[in-house]
Amino acid sequence: MKIIKNIGELIGIVPEGVRRKEGDAMDEVVSIKDAFLSFDNGLIREFGPESQCPPKTEGDEIIDAHGGMVFPMFCDSHTHICYAGSREQEFIDKINGLSYAEIAARGGGILNSADLLHETGEEDLYDQTMVRVNEMISKGTGAIEIKSGYGLTTEDEIKMLKVIKRVRETSPAVIRATFLGAHAVGRAYSGRQREYVDLVCEEMIPAVAEKGLADFVDVFCDQGFFTPDETSRILEVGTRHGLVPKIHANELACSGGVQVGVVHNALSVDHLERTTQVEIDALKGKTTMPTMLPGSSFFLGLPYGNAKGFISSGLGIALASDYNPGSSPSGDMRFVMALACIKMRLSPEQAFNACTINAAYAMGISDIAGSITKGKRANLIITRPLPSLGFIPYCYQSAFIEKVII
Repeated sequence: MKIIKNIGELIGIVPEGVRRKEGDAMDEVVSIKDAFLSFDNGLIREFGPESQCPPKTEGDEIIDAHGGMVFPMFCDSHTHICYAGSREQEFIDKINGLSYAEIAARGGGILNSADLLHETGEEDLYDQTMVRVNEMISKGTGAIEIKSGYGLTTEDEIKMLKVIKRVRETSPAVIRATFLGAHAVGRAYSGRQREYVDLVCEEMIPAVAEKGLADFVDVFCDQGFFTPDETSRILEVGTRHGLVPKIHANELACSGGVQVGVVHNALSVDHLERTTQVEIDALKGKTTMPTMLPGSSFFLGLPYGNAKGFISSGLGIALASDYNPGSSPSGDMRFVMALACIKMRLSPEQAFNACTINAAYAMGISDIAGSITKGKRANLIITRPLPSLGFIPYCYQSAFIEKVII
């Protein structure tokens, strides 16, 4: 047994059986001051006031939190960290005035990453991905969803998913894999989008499913990418092959992607930089988690998602990093939390829930991660002594992590 003692405040306690937070519950972060927490075989066993901590027995290991906070590691339910090289030339293009859509229309963006990935061997791709995974862990993230989508051929999509599977087997983080063959139309199918959708549905999805390489199927349903009808077809085929739907939607326009996602019982609909009351109404009473990616808004100069409007309508939201080489080259969930507070006007409590329990829900793991709950994984952050939870997004560049336990 390992026992963390001298915890200034144990934060993020959630009762067993609670899988997500919505509406007013987004404001609730339960904590215990002057606390202890014990874990064994990687799972949380007991916690409570330090005065109730059981005496140390032979074989127990004591971890001293030195008055710091302890809370669950962040969960990041939307990343593209399996990629080759970088795209800093496009960073210069953006500085010079080109938009994300204009870069994509010129054949850059996702297609540039696909070209680089095609030329990169599987071992090199794994090494590059693990550097990013370990960076994210060091910044406090203990669960990561990783998408394919820079392959855009059956062979290269499979290569990406095999690398993600290897990451899942070798990293201490909780890893989930998403097939995103419909991220863009591959260069070989330029001008033949319908044929590319046929390839995704008739060849890619069956191959991915046969090899058991993905948990989820995703589509970039947005202006200039895939239509709602194409998205619906892909999700239907993916579901038939045992893949749970997720959606990229409403980053560039009100695309209809949210509504398609709800129809297909998508676990999450992600981006949502541009939404109306129609999207909010479509999500009410559904199991789909709205997921917003403020890092992408920051990097591309896009609007920030209407998180407060969603919450005031009784919905929950999740936050994720969108870590990728073109539109959000950072996996720092503490910065995501800060952007949510500064730019989206969420309270620290709302942002915390969106980065932990709700983000875990959005990747299908809120039964094992995302909160301080008996029986969940002991993926924990021990902070330096801090005055409050609000200090973390407020002083967003000051070091706050003393230790991660994963």
